[in-house]
Amino acid sequence: MNILVLGGTGFIGAPAVRLLAEAGHRVAVFSRGRRGADLPAGAVSIAGDYQHLADSAAEFRRFAPESVIDMIPLTAADAERVVETFRGLARRLVVISSQDVYLAWGCVTGTDPGPVDPHVTEDSPLRRSRYPYRGRPLPAAYEWDLENYDKILVEQVFQSEPALPASILRLPMVYGPGDPVNRIYPYLRRMDDGRPMVPIERNAARWRGPLGYVEDVASAIALAATLPAATGRVYNVAEADLRPLADFVAEIGAAAGWNGSVVELPPGAIPGPWDAFHLSHHVLTDSSRIRAELGYREIVVPLDALRRTIAWQRLHPPAVSAEAFDYAAEDRALAAAGLA
Repeated sequence: MNILVLGGTGFIGAPAVRLLAEAGHRVAVFSRGRRGADLPAGAVSIAGDYQHLADSAAEFRRFAPESVIDMIPLTAADAERVVETFRGLARRLVVISSQDVYLAWGCVTGTDPGPVDPHVTEDSPLRRSRYPYRGRPLPAAYEWDLENYDKILVEQVFQSEPALPASILRLPMVYGPGDPVNRIYPYLRRMDDGRPMVPIERNAARWRGPLGYVEDVASAIALAATLPAATGRVYNVAEADLRPLADFVAEIGAAAGWNGSVVELPPGAIPGPWDAFHLSHHVLTDSSRIRAELGYREIVVPLDALRRTIAWQRLHPPAVSAEAFDYAAEDRALAAAGLA
């Protein structure tokens, strides 16, 4: 097949491009050309601006894509631009969405009231609120303006064009080499600094939500782009084992060769990334549909996934202020809890 990937040089897009090329498909990658990514042999590079897709229409026609994978859409305007550009040109789309569309996620972020059933299938209710990141501070790694971000609105646009059917993939929290938000770093840094304990606030330690290793997620995207059964369908992507965060952190420690322990502290004992969330609400994502319909399975052994992530993260530590690792304060909190 001829497959065009919009945004195919990033964290998730690059491994998806590689998997498609290795499977024998002819792949074109549309990007701004700023990352300097190494494309697989035979892949076509099309440089352009996602905000001005029409400027590259002639090159898209020459490539003649059968499937278009859109890794980028954040707003309804993004989706409308893609539909307008590829209507009558491609047979179908694969659209990268997020599990933050669900009402269960709205309860976690506090944009929607709870409680709600934490078991999430593709037919579960969606957030009643809109624009979940409007007015919220976001990590510097996010280069896009997310004031108008809302994947619910993105999905609605793509699902409203019958002439260009879209497969919607709702992704989990993705980790792996190249992770722009350095998801495992706060824990790995403490382990590499020789800390005997990694403390996590109690609700956060017990929280269960969807994770996915980047190459596994990329394989789900490749399946959706190449299998006709995916046409017009919505899929959750997530690891089948939805273990508590504390268990995941302990797995990081084992893969990193760390001999310490992960411990729980009472709410408010230490600051952490969990402070912005309501983690008494779980998100128990069911990924059985994509497994049954497309034969999706993880392609990387979990321990190898963590080892690869750790190796990359050690080579690429983010710039973080010393205040983020106030070990003296942690020691006081551990002592107050009778753990030191």
